[in-house]
Amino acid sequence: MTAQERPELSGKVALVTGASRGIGYGIAEALVARGDRVVITGRGEEALKEAVERLGADRAIGVAGKAHDEVHQAAAVEAAMDGFGRLDFLINNAGTNPVFGPIADLDLGVARKVFETNVVSALGFAQRSWHAWQKDHGGAIVNIASVAGVSASPFIGAYGMSKAAMINLTLQLAHEFAPLVRVNAIAPAVVKTKFAQALYEGREAEAAAAYPLGRLGEPQDIGGAAAFLTSSQSEWITGQTLVVDGGIFLNAGVG
Repeated sequence: MTAQERPELSGKVALVTGASRGIGYGIAEALVARGDRVVITGRGEEALKEAVERLGADRAIGVAGKAHDEVHQAAAVEAAMDGFGRLDFLINNAGTNPVFGPIADLDLGVARKVFETNVVSALGFAQRSWHAWQKDHGGAIVNIASVAGVSASPFIGAYGMSKAAMINLTLQLAHEFAPLVRVNAIAPAVVKTKFAQALYEGREAEAAAAYPLGRLGEPQDIGGAAAFLTSSQSEWITGQTLVVDGGIFLNAGVG
């Protein structure tokens, strides 16, 4: 999108964590496409810089760091307030899944790391966004969960447990932050990203065949859902988890 093609500014500002690529970038792209300005975070400075350039340096700010680092959380929120003067929307997308195998053999230190990154960091960002802007001005929060959080998730159990916790965190925040701030979650199935590559690499056609809609997800599918949940069209929706799964759950009782 060229500078001439960009829409007029909406006046709204979003913070999207884990947004240098994949789902997070897809969400940031969707918000910028409707006129929002965004602060995006990520661990890699170079990838983050490239993402800001693609989004437009006049519409995006990048803040590099680890999601679970409280200093980084504060810096990201501060960047929104100092750079754009407000923080209407928070999208908690940063996550990790460093282990594959049965939970019977799961290293508890790894389990703690997964929860620290996937859940505790989301709470930290929500607290800071609330105190910096939302408690006085309103807004919306979207937590990126997973279908792994609403069903058994063999071999990625720690990730599934953390996403189930993310869904409950959504309920807690929605209850506490109402009526000014709406809080919802999105639970995607497999989306074609580097993060999920191990789930389909080398067998994408086979993996896609399991989905009634005939394909795996794309980052823009989740971007569209996040744009809806941060729009005026969803003003009477809070505390909900939107499953975006290409219809895969329709097969749950088959066979």
